[in-house]
Amino acid sequence: MKRSIVGLVVLASLGMPGAAAARLDYGKTTLNILPPGQSGALPPDRNSTDQLPLYDGLTPLVGGVRQSDLTTHFKSARFFAPPGGTIERPRSGVQIRRDRWDVPHIRGRTRSDVFFGAGWVTGQDRSLFVETIRYVSRIAVIDAPGLKALDLATSFRSFTPSAQTERFLSRQGRLLRRRGRPGRRILKDVDAYTAGINAYYRKTGNKAKPWTRTDVVAVVGLLGQVFGAGGGDEVRSSQLLATLRGRMGAAGDRVWRDLREAEDPEAPVTTTRPFRYRLSPRGRATGSRVVDPGSLSPSGARAAAAAQAARSNMSNAILVGRNRSATGHPLAVMGPQLGYFYPELFLEYDLHGGGIDVRGAGLPGTPYVMIGRTRDYAWSATSSGSDNTDEFVERLCNPDGSAPTRASTHYLFKGRCRNMKRFDAGTLDGKPVVFRETVHGPVTGTVTIHGKPYAVARARATRGREALNAFIGADLDSGAVRHARDFARVANKLNFTFNLFYVDHRGIAFFTAGRLPIRARGTNPSLPTLGTGRYEWRGFLSRRAHPHVANPRRGLILNWNGKTARGFNAADSQQDYGSVDRVQLFRGFKRRNRLVDVVNVMNRAATQDLRAREVWPVIERVLGGGPAPDPRTQQAADLISAWRGNGANRLDLDLDGRIDDPGAAVLDAAWEPLAREVLKPVLGDLADPGGPLGALQQIDDPPNRGNGSAFDGGWYGYVDKDLRTILGDRVRGRFSRVYCGNGDLAACRASLWAALERVADHLAATQGADPSKWTTDATAERIAFRPGVLGSHTMRWTNRPTFQQLMEFSGHRKIRKRRGMRYTNRPSGIQQAIRFRRPARR
Repeated sequence: MKRSIVGLVVLASLGMPGAAAARLDYGKTTLNILPPGQSGALPPDRNSTDQLPLYDGLTPLVGGVRQSDLTTHFKSARFFAPPGGTIERPRSGVQIRRDRWDVPHIRGRTRSDVFFGAGWVTGQDRSLFVETIRYVSRIAVIDAPGLKALDLATSFRSFTPSAQTERFLSRQGRLLRRRGRPGRRILKDVDAYTAGINAYYRKTGNKAKPWTRTDVVAVVGLLGQVFGAGGGDEVRSSQLLATLRGRMGAAGDRVWRDLREAEDPEAPVTTTRPFRYRLSPRGRATGSRVVDPGSLSPSGARAAAAAQAARSNMSNAILVGRNRSATGHPLAVMGPQLGYFYPELFLEYDLHGGGIDVRGAGLPGTPYVMIGRTRDYAWSATSSGSDNTDEFVERLCNPDGSAPTRASTHYLFKGRCRNMKRFDAGTLDGKPVVFRETVHGPVTGTVTIHGKPYAVARARATRGREALNAFIGADLDSGAVRHARDFARVANKLNFTFNLFYVDHRGIAFFTAGRLPIRARGTNPSLPTLGTGRYEWRGFLSRRAHPHVANPRRGLILNWNGKTARGFNAADSQQDYGSVDRVQLFRGFKRRNRLVDVVNVMNRAATQDLRAREVWPVIERVLGGGPAPDPRTQQAADLISAWRGNGANRLDLDLDGRIDDPGAAVLDAAWEPLAREVLKPVLGDLADPGGPLGALQQIDDPPNRGNGSAFDGGWYGYVDKDLRTILGDRVRGRFSRVYCGNGDLAACRASLWAALERVADHLAATQGADPSKWTTDATAERIAFRPGVLGSHTMRWTNRPTFQQLMEFSGHRKIRKRRGMRYTNRPSGIQQAIRFRRPARR
């Protein structure tokens, strides 16, 4: 007996996977992929692009993926590196072994050793990346108007923060300390992580300033600005309403509500259970204001456009419950769609020791695995875009009682004329970044309301609280979730607006997280709030009120950044929660599914054109009621229909640089003209490109932007719902009027045929008279890695997550209750070896 204990000690302390791995890992199938590769070296090395061909190779398989293809096109996500190779020991108690993909497998004697190792690896693999984002990330935390931190980083802009900015960030350490022991534990993790980065810098002679807690907070803020915020576009929305009122009178309000799609009963949802969150008030919204048309200042327009452009909604999740699984265990294919960069935004780790057993991806500059798996569960996230940001309009005043102008720096709040604070943020490329603040937040610009000047201030519920998002990372990495129904308890600790997903060997779950304000009565969340102090936020949404579900009856949890639940109001920045959503492409589930079946659902959807699959059929029905203007236009329509019948895949299988099916060429050219013809009879020039509607909701989100993600938002629901209405279909939540043809079916049909005829004429003039030979450029859709360091390394277009996990578990650790603790994990890794040693010392 004594010899067997000694053997276990030796295995664990030397880092050999053997017996320890068998006890620690309950994964049945655990695979992942992160293109282009783990390494962020310059110049690129072997591991910079080695995951790219795996990822790219899955795309042409469409829905024909076989079981053997899973391990061909994904890599193992099991714990511990295979035996062999060199072991690096950056300090006593820490060892790092790399696998063939260069993924670091880190083992530490203590928890601090583990996070020291994670920091060391960050310095090794992403030093250029973290130094690029380190300071510009502060712009995201302070919400400097008109600036997009990630774009500044990828264009290598230089930001030097001021002392005022540093004080703003450093206060967040106190927020963590006030949370007691869990907060102090996080600070200790962060300190160990930054110590690892700094130790690597010292070893390699890197002259960058030592990393501090403030740097980590800044990088967390970048994550929140890009992927974890929603709302804050009320002024531009109200400008559209004001314009519609000016043209249509009272009918303008009804048209504006149609276009808002705040609560469309036909919108696909993640859970069918209703959750009510701030629908528009029935009566007059005395606490909201409609700004004068065209009165938003240029600086305000730039800030609004930049704030919305800085955000990305690019992730999906497919979870299958036990009742729909052929193995009796839940299945998950899921991941964040972060865009494609080199070095990649995420970095993969495998961490063990001190109560940590986790593998997955994290944002370099932060210590925790953000998306990944533990011994017996996995989790992922998608951007939810929930409404955590509001614009307040502040009535300008002058202390001496004189008439205010737009240049005034005083505003009325709770009956007093207050001075706006000046925020000196620092310098960007040597030029000062300075803005004003009110009690609600940074001032982005000015407007007039009934001719009187107001300032626009942006209030984000998570501003100054970025560090508190670390609690969820610390808990998930520590194995704190006990089962699917317990997931909401931990997920609710995330303040940023994300949908979170969970799978273990028995259950699946999802939870929409975020610090979401409860707004005052008499306010309309789609319009700017009057900032006098009477209509302040009344608290924040409780955990139970957030959309969530565990083990739904239908056995599926599906999300692709769409609406989460009925009654959960779309944020004012979200104009496209209508009857069409890309999550509808997830089709073909079997009664009993294997993991490969779920991958086929994902991969088929990743190659398909949403417009052709979900919107073209109703356009085709309208056109089919009357003759085409000429045979060529009819052939153009028939090509789209045939393409849809063949799956509507945007594939270039022969790699000749052209999409294989000519139907894609027709619809690519025809979509925007057709969509505008549907709305133009009522909206007129408001439906033109660059108009006020287009500023809020783009007509299309095509797959030719180099970042992979497509069809996230467009006029898809507008066209679908309006045309089904004019055809006399049963439509839930009809618009207030029929737009196409102003309600005349014949006129609608004629306008659509005329638009398609113009497109066919143009294609014939540019590509020849034979429609079957028309093509569209596949090269323009290929995924390129920003900011261009990898040069010719690109991939076929595919609409799937950047870091993607395939997960199935077959068992679960035992949860042992102890006095004074809610739960405890069994010891793991080197920690296990230490506990074996203690009896011998006595």
